[in-house]
Amino acid sequence: MFLCVSLNPAIDKRVRLERLLRGRVNRVTEVAPAPGGKAAHVSMVLRTLGADPVWLGFAGGPTGTQLLEGLKAMSIQAEAVTTANSTRMNLEILENDGTVTEILEPGQAINEEELERLRRAFELALRRSTVKMTAILSGSLPPGVPQDYYATLIELGHACGCRVFVDTSGEPLRQALKSGPDFVKPNQEEAEWLSGCAIDGPRSARGALEAILGAGAKAGAISLGADGLVWQTANEEKLFFAQAPQIAGRSTVGSGDSTLAGYAFAEDQGWEPEESLRLAAACGAANCLAEGPGRARAADIARLKKEIHVEIL
Repeated sequence: MFLCVSLNPAIDKRVRLERLLRGRVNRVTEVAPAPGGKAAHVSMVLRTLGADPVWLGFAGGPTGTQLLEGLKAMSIQAEAVTTANSTRMNLEILENDGTVTEILEPGQAINEEELERLRRAFELALRRSTVKMTAILSGSLPPGVPQDYYATLIELGHACGCRVFVDTSGEPLRQALKSGPDFVKPNQEEAEWLSGCAIDGPRSARGALEAILGAGAKAGAISLGADGLVWQTANEEKLFFAQAPQIAGRSTVGSGDSTLAGYAFAEDQGWEPEESLRLAAACGAANCLAEGPGRARAADIARLKKEIHVEIL
């Protein structure tokens, strides 16, 4: 029921060390490579929730092979569009005091033929489904991909009768809104950039969210990090707020992706807004306790879901 599209996937290598010393030799104590990119994290959490998602994206070179093998090991079906250039590798550095430093490669350059093959694979996956699909488009765009490519996929998804959720930033998000995505989930910084509205708490997020809905989204949520999550649809005035539980986690990397997965799963199940937000916030919080991005445990999600309060602002 879920097609998770990754235009800029990666191998995420998480390393741990006592303290990062600039300009010095640093010796790590732990190395853990895993499938990465936002769509991979979304797929992992959907799998944990009991769904059977399909990952669709670009993959090239040895790192591309490693990416696909990693997804397969997690029982995630992967459909790859092979590329001439190799899949990128990102580095996440965790220090013992909790500091996290990310070093992100730009991604492999994509040519027009590869881009067209992905478009055809996307359409085929949606048209051959016997149930209503939710396509989840998440992540940045690699070199060679037009800024309005998500908008193109949204229009194609709607033509195939499916829901389309989007999680990206900058100009790709601005262009995507013109095609009326069913749901978008910017974080606070992204929402402020897009709307021009300052956000200093849940209530002040209303203006930014209304601007995003006014630009074309049918529903949207803004992640406020440790402060929680606000959600609203274009056809009603109610602003829902889910307070995030206070936890001491390992890393917040992947929490936004986990939140998106929880919301997509709840929407597919037809849950009411309060329950949908509760699950979404629980998935995001559980990710902070996990051993890696997208590795939230089902037990943590279930426990945290009971602790989350949802209110109408």
